[in-house]
Amino acid sequence: MKTTFMANASNIERKWYIVDAEGQTVGRLAAEIAKVLRGKNKPTYTPHVDTGDFVIVINAEKVKFTGKKLTNKLYFRHSGYQGGTTFTPAGQMLDRFPARVLEHAVKGMLPKNSLGAQMYRKLNVYVGKDHPHAAQKPEALVFDIR
Repeated sequence: MKTTFMANASNIERKWYIVDAEGQTVGRLAAEIAKVLRGKNKPTYTPHVDTGDFVIVINAEKVKFTGKKLTNKLYFRHSGYQGGTTFTPAGQMLDRFPARVLEHAVKGMLPKNSLGAQMYRKLNVYVGKDHPHAAQKPEALVFDIR
């Protein structure tokens, strides 16, 4: 009788990928990155195990939004105090904290539990072309998204 393969911590091979975000749409790029972080691009994908790879994103400041999202999309924060809500437009967030825009989008596409937090820790987003992960020899990952 054949049994279904189930991955575990001992038989997971992790790779490092680098993604250039220049000119990419935020949501479409985040969806593809989330797939790689979860491991859904591998034949050994197992839902209850973190089988994903590490992803480095460069040029995070050069992503784009479609439509009127730069002015209409709002990012919400709360300080913990009464009336401590803060709404930041996407355009202002992209100017001040460009890496957070992509991190926020990818985090929303991962599972909302400790497994999702573990997957999120494998994401590294950088402004500009420089990153400190050259020793890991990341492979270029190009997505065919429009």
